[in-house]
Amino acid sequence: MFGFTLPSELLAAKERAHTFAEKIMRPVSRKYDETGEWATDVYQAAFDFGYLQAMVPEDCGGPGASQLEEVVVCEELAWGCAGLYTSIMANGLAMTPVLIAGSPEQKKKWLGMIAEEPKFAAFSLSEPNAGSDAGGMTCRAEKRGDKYIINGTKCYCTNGGYADWYTLFCSTDPTKGARGASCIVVPRDTPGLVVGKALDKMGQRASNQVELYFNDAEVPVENLLAKEGMGFIIAMKTLDQTRAAVAAGGVGVARAAFEVALDYAKTRIQFGAPIFANQAISFMLADMAKKIEASRLLTWQAAWMTDNNIKNSKQSAIAKTFATDTAMEVTTDAVQILGGNGYSRDYLVEKFMRDAKLLQIYEGTNQIQRLVIAKEIQQGN
Repeated sequence: MFGFTLPSELLAAKERAHTFAEKIMRPVSRKYDETGEWATDVYQAAFDFGYLQAMVPEDCGGPGASQLEEVVVCEELAWGCAGLYTSIMANGLAMTPVLIAGSPEQKKKWLGMIAEEPKFAAFSLSEPNAGSDAGGMTCRAEKRGDKYIINGTKCYCTNGGYADWYTLFCSTDPTKGARGASCIVVPRDTPGLVVGKALDKMGQRASNQVELYFNDAEVPVENLLAKEGMGFIIAMKTLDQTRAAVAAGGVGVARAAFEVALDYAKTRIQFGAPIFANQAISFMLADMAKKIEASRLLTWQAAWMTDNNIKNSKQSAIAKTFATDTAMEVTTDAVQILGGNGYSRDYLVEKFMRDAKLLQIYEGTNQIQRLVIAKEIQQGN
């Protein structure tokens, strides 16, 4: 039977996640936005709730959450605080290459570590001169005996300052371009690995992004996922799966801004009536509502397709683009509806607006998503 109602277990997960966001994240969201500090207390609680390790399979000691459950939870977490949500969600991003391409032994080792205690992993793909052009990366891993010697620089590595290991994408054969890329798990304590300082950002300041410097860093050959030359494929499959969680973040941030704007419009009196009575305002709110609803359904579709092993490159790119563009539009309009109050820090909508921008950029800019969509429709998908 086809339907749009979440089953009872997912409704319970949604309610539980909303409580977590409301009671644990929202009260400290402004604090961590202002300080940029690492929210150890929040992440301990996230581990206790099963969110940090959500994607760890049951046979590795984790809850083994479905992608649909993940996006339902992520919407609520982003409603609580987009920066804190990003740190939690990015743990799943870093784990996904291991889920896709790791051997049973690798999964138990690396994913089991995250299931045991509140630990972080970090996905490391971007470079200073290779962001959207992932095939142009120059970070090099050279095989010498039973080790890889890694040299190069990575950037925008979310959770990188606090991660215990990294899923590193690098070139093992520079002559082959993207076909020469590989994925290697690199422990934090690897000699020759230097973690740079945290990036100072406009929004999502509670999350942590750093540069990584590899100077003859040595890792065992056994840390290679799948085989050499599979890195680009692993990265693309990873992003197909994880874009839905970013889309869910867009839904959560947009919903948070919409709720504030709607409440304000109902109570703010101008010319003897609530400003909601003005069609210019009520139509803005109507547009917000319809785009949030559409974004959520697109997000659920992309996640459901992953759970059912259906190729979702087009659908995940559509969901990510539509939902995060919606977040940017809705948060901007929320600031406009609140006027001067919206631009002040007395209300959270200015934070929502700053946070929304990054959702359009990470895990593939929305311009790159449009390239993915165009390629898919050209091929008849």
